[in-house]
Amino acid sequence: MAIPSQNYREVLTMAAPHIGEGVPIVSLTKGLEPSTRRRMTEVVAEVCPGHACGVLTGPNLAREVIAGFAAACVLAMPDEYSARTLQPLFHTRVFRVYRNTDVIGSELGGVLKNVIAIAAGMGDGQGAGENTRSALITRGLAEITRLGVALGGQVETFSGLAGIGDLVATCTSPQSRNHHVGVELGKGLSIDEITAEMFMVAEGVKSAPAVVALAQEHSVQMPLVEGVYNVVRGELTASQAVREIMRADIGTESEPN
Repeated sequence: MAIPSQNYREVLTMAAPHIGEGVPIVSLTKGLEPSTRRRMTEVVAEVCPGHACGVLTGPNLAREVIAGFAAACVLAMPDEYSARTLQPLFHTRVFRVYRNTDVIGSELGGVLKNVIAIAAGMGDGQGAGENTRSALITRGLAEITRLGVALGGQVETFSGLAGIGDLVATCTSPQSRNHHVGVELGKGLSIDEITAEMFMVAEGVKSAPAVVALAQEHSVQMPLVEGVYNVVRGELTASQAVREIMRADIGTESEPN
């Protein structure tokens, strides 16, 4: 299933009668359902009970995969047998597929990095430089890990392809739709102006409200994500959001700010 998160349930519901009994369903979507804040594998479990469901995720910019450049990803399934069975179906000479059983952490890594990529893009759009981008990526990873673990993910997952790997690719590549949105926000454009010119979906824009709500629900501080959310909804400009983040209190590196 490679359907934007806001249409995922509708399309899967239409497809469900045509899916054979027991056929596993693998999601490629890196977003949350806006109305329910559910991950896509949770939507699969509701619409297609009885089907093993997992996620294929990682630093996989579509144009480079299509062009045949070497890439790697992780297939996360709820049990080792399913992961081992499906792994060879996706693996090729230039597309390396690793496996794990942390569906929650792997799926959340793909969701949360999109919002951080918008933050990194906002810095780039203001000409902030490499040091700023590196700081945003690193502190963004800390936020991703805190919420991911709070929601049931395994901490080590966020050090792998589904975590830091995907985050770096999305925060640094001009091919990244979410980074592009951040760059344009950093230049002073509104979110409506930016998305009106885009053909493809930037999942981070859609996911930001749900991520903020989940963070508040689980008492996880995510200042970068909140900054992006406030810019996307027009409460702050990108430059104001960056200034607020830089003014936040500091402590040890393991603390939230």
